[in-house]
Parts: sequence; structure tokens; C-alpha cells
Amino acid sequence: MYIFLSVISMLVLMSAVKAFTPSSIRSTRYVSSKSAVPRDLWIPPSAPVDSEAALQLTLKKSLEGATFKKNLAILGSTGSIGTQTLDIVRAKPENFAAVALSAGRNINLLVEQIKEFRPVCASTQTHKDADAVRAMLKDAGIKCDIFHGIDGVDEVAKCAEADTVVTGIVGAVGLQPTMSAIRLGKDIALANKETLISGGPVINPLVKEFGVNLLPADSEHSAIFQSLQGCPPEGLRRVILTASGGAFRDFSKDELFNLCRDDPAAVQKKATTHPNWDMGAKITLDSATMCNKGLEVIEAHYLFGAAYDDIDIVVHPQSIVHSMVEMQDTSVISQMGWADMRLPLVYAVSWPQRLRMDFKPLDLAEIGSLTFKAPDHKKYPCINLCYEAGRAGGTMTAILNAANEAANEKFRENVGLGFLDIPKLIEASMEAAKDEGLYKTDDVTLDDILAGDNWAREFVAGKTEKLVKGQNPQILV
Repeated sequence: MYIFLSVISMLVLMSAVKAFTPSSIRSTRYVSSKSAVPRDLWIPPSAPVDSEAALQLTLKKSLEGATFKKNLAILGSTGSIGTQTLDIVRAKPENFAAVALSAGRNINLLVEQIKEFRPVCASTQTHKDADAVRAMLKDAGIKCDIFHGIDGVDEVAKCAEADTVVTGIVGAVGLQPTMSAIRLGKDIALANKETLISGGPVINPLVKEFGVNLLPADSEHSAIFQSLQGCPPEGLRRVILTASGGAFRDFSKDELFNLCRDDPAAVQKKATTHPNWDMGAKITLDSATMCNKGLEVIEAHYLFGAAYDDIDIVVHPQSIVHSMVEMQDTSVISQMGWADMRLPLVYAVSWPQRLRMDFKPLDLAEIGSLTFKAPDHKKYPCINLCYEAGRAGGTMTAILNAANEAANEKFRENVGLGFLDIPKLIEASMEAAKDEGLYKTDDVTLDDILAGDNWAREFVAGKTEKLVKGQNPQILV
């Protein structure tokens, strides 16, 4: 069984936590006034919130009861999100079936998943892997259509038997399959944040056009979504994203910078280890740079429509309060739970129902205390870069995201790129994109987004090579 606790008033929460005020959790650079910014600076949300139609849909689906059966297509079935989604399918076979799976290079696990869940189709990363999977399934006497490559992921997303697509693959590669699923009227359980960060300008209109439900499946945005259930139109005043602080949360800025200078190997090891969550390597490093939280600000903008001045970040080391919303009357509602990715996942695929699950219940007495503090924007420059890209809009968020993905990957490959070089590469990419004509704000298309994405990756690769070789040590200054 799991427990989601909504805290209507922060007076209740503060009895167990260290007090904080709204002004104390705002950055020194991005400060909104105590009153909310004008609503005309907000945008229509992609999640089913903040409208009369969303309220009516939620009520209708709630009254239908938990007798549903959903067929899931899972993109990234062998990764962290995918395996935890399959845990839910395994626990609730009366409610879910996995009818389509896409994987990366872990074909042995994919074959085991196919044997257990018997999907109608699956996809691998390469043609060679697809042939190997076909051979293993033939020996086992199992029939399953096997595709490969990005087109294979697209086929899985378009699977006729699936009514909901769980986007658990990492990176902008999830954009095209998600769009294909939306065009076929499939609901999206969104665990791939890059879909909205890069593709928000095209995804949001597409969601509205085809009338699908885009449901957040990561912990922070799920917490916001859950806290908004029953909220009347225009009742939301402010979104407050919580952050664990990542691997270096207990380091001062000077301590972190000195460690980067004196012991890069120790930084390399620590940056890829998360103190609270069991996540993939890319997201774990994003948490260490806090770029993950900055990207979530952009995602929250597209999901819930909030203006950037009305989206704040607060560091919460215990990762129990997963995020909060402030209403127009200044009441704050939060969603709480253990750091378990299955909690937001099960809500995304069962919304608005509450399925009984055998998870560990939350015990506030066991936790003892909860703390909050403002993020250090000088220590984590990626946060400001994400706000800048979000405010710039258009293709800039795709450029930022691609530059971060490329720098993140190069750092994890241990080619000699420093931890502090990651935000420098991102910033350099954003500036250069303007000069190269890749930054576009009007009539943005998927081709524009992909062009900016590809350019940023090549830019980072080139700059990294020069930096590592020492050909131009000043390129990132």
C-alpha cells in the first residue's frame, strides 16, 4: 500500500519541518513579486488541469471506478522507468498489459520481458540486435514482431493494441515517437522530460488538436499534477519544484570548485551517484549539476502553463515532499511519499484512480524532520541557463537540452571534460546558436527543433575535442 499525503496548509507541514518563507526559496536572479504575474503571461497547459473541461473529465473518470484495463506501450522497457513500469504491470495484471516494448542494447533483458509479458511487438536499437532477438524468440517458440532503430521505437509507439504510451527513453529521441502516438489519439505517460523541453512549441498544440491526456510520470510534475486535482480554473498561483540537491548538495560552492580542481577523478565518481533516487546515469549527473531541476522548470511551464516567474525551486534533501503548488489564496498543497519512482508511474497510468499497491507506507514520525533551503545559483549555473532558455522560448530550449545531453555524455565517457565545463558548454552553445541562425521563435516546426538539436550536439562535440586536446583552452571562458 502506498500513501500520498496532500497538505492543504503549510501550517500542518511546518509542524514537522524547518520553516521557510516564499521569499527564502526564490533565486536572487529570478524573483517574482509577491503577487502572481499577469495570467496573460501563462500559456495553455498540456496536462489536463486549469480548465472546466479538465475538471469534468477528471470527475467522469473518477466515477468510472478502477475497473479499467489499459494496454501499455513502454518506450525504454529495459531502463529504470521501463522496468519499474513493468513492476506495476506485474503487480496489477487485472488493470494493465504490456503490449509493446522498445529497448536499447540490453537484448537479454528484453527477451526475458517478451517471454513474460508477451507483447505483440518490440524494438531494439540496432538491426543486429533485432536479428539476435528474433533468433532467441524463435528458439523459445514465441511470436513477436521485432523492429529496430528510431523507426522501430516509432512502430512501438504506434502499436494498434496500445491505448497509453509510457515514454521512458532518455533524451530528444523520444520526441518523434511521442508525436506519432499523440496523432493516433493515445494518452501519454510522460517520463521523458525532453519531449516538452525540446518539443514544447510543437507538442502542446498537438495535444490540444488530438485531445489526448498528457500525464506526468516523474515525481515532481506528478506531485504538482496530483496537488492540482480539483483545483478550479485559474486557481493556481505558483509552482514550487523540490530538488534533492544532487551529489554535491552538502558541498559549499568553494568546496565543490576546489574538488573539481584538485581531484577530478573523485568528482567523476561522485557526480554519477545519487543520494536518494535510483535513476539512470544521465539523470543522476543532471541532478549533480542541477540542470535536471532547471529542465523541470521548462517542463512545468509547458505542462501546467505557469509563467517562469511563477515557477520556483527549493532544495529539499529528504526527497519526501515531491513538489508543491501555491493557490491564489496562498494556501500551499504538496504531495508526499518515499523516493520511489513507482509512485508517480502508477498514478500516470491509472489517473485519476488510486490503485491499492503493496508499497511501503509513508511514516512522518520515522522521518522525524524535513528541511528546505534555497539553491545556490552560483554553485549551480545550469539553473539560470534553463530559466534563460525558457524565457527565450522557441528553439532555444531544444538547443539547451541537446547541449546538456552532449556535455553530460562526454563527461560520463571520462574523455577529460571537467564537471564545471558542462554549464560553460551549454552557455557557449546558446550564444553561438543566435549567431548561427539556429534560434527561432516564430512558427517553430519539428524540423527547426531537430536542426537546433543536431547543431548543438555537433557544437559541443567539437568544443569538447578542442578543450580536451588543449588546442584552445580559452574557448569556454
